[in-house]
Amino acid sequence: MKIGLQIISFKFPEGSSVIADKLSEIAQTADDVGFSSIWVMDHLFQIDMEKFDMFVEDPMLESYSTLGFLAGKTKTARLGALVTGVVYRDPGLLIKAVTSLDILSGGRANLGIGAAWYEREARGLGFLFPPLKERFERLEETLQIAKQMWSGQTMAYDGKHYHLAEPLNNPQPITKPHPPIFIGGSGEKKTLRLIAKYGDACNLYGLAFGNTVEEMTHKLDVLNGHCEELGRPYNEIERTVIDSVKIAPDASNASHIINDCRVLAGIGIQHVIYSIQNVHEITPLEVFGRDVIPVVSQF
Repeated sequence: MKIGLQIISFKFPEGSSVIADKLSEIAQTADDVGFSSIWVMDHLFQIDMEKFDMFVEDPMLESYSTLGFLAGKTKTARLGALVTGVVYRDPGLLIKAVTSLDILSGGRANLGIGAAWYEREARGLGFLFPPLKERFERLEETLQIAKQMWSGQTMAYDGKHYHLAEPLNNPQPITKPHPPIFIGGSGEKKTLRLIAKYGDACNLYGLAFGNTVEEMTHKLDVLNGHCEELGRPYNEIERTVIDSVKIAPDASNASHIINDCRVLAGIGIQHVIYSIQNVHEITPLEVFGRDVIPVVSQF
């Protein structure tokens, strides 16, 4: 099992003036201690979640600018947005951005993508935010365009929502055949089917978000069913979850985290991506590197 880090907050005790230095310290430490992946959210406003001390007025950075910064601070961890809102960038620009990240990071980019949900930020900043049905249509077209551009085919793409006269993508990514596509969400009829058809990884909500082991098992069974229907080997798809934890001052809950990972591995989860609520303290990353990652890597 792999362990990833999602950085979900840029509200640090010292204020916004330290964001760059603190973000650099977090990323370099996570990379050094063995986190397999580092992610940011693709939001323009912070999510309003009092449970995690996050409020809409809190600082939030644009994801792909931030990922480019992280690429220069890290050496081994894969990088991505978990997950890119499909309506925030036209597909051609998005694929060029992920390709650029892959090249400049030495082949470490992931494309995390979903149908988008945060209407307040979209309306607040003037982004297109069509009904859910159309957002899913745009998501599928974007996935088709990604596959085409990363295959090197430059014939025109003429979809219902997107029209690309010449989808040229030069240079091509270092990662072959292309940066892995993580599709976020667990809708059984649309999202999981899109994962089976186009995705390299699924991403489900984990235990801290109220999702039970039984619910996750059911979602994976549904995904497996879609794979069988489409003739896609289920094991080609990496099974990931996003979860959240706060490391106790004495690291006493490290064993609890290990036990959770053991349970998740037992249902087929291969990669747990944690948002660590006190990550700015840095010590929690060191606890993961010392006490958690070496153990769960054997699962």
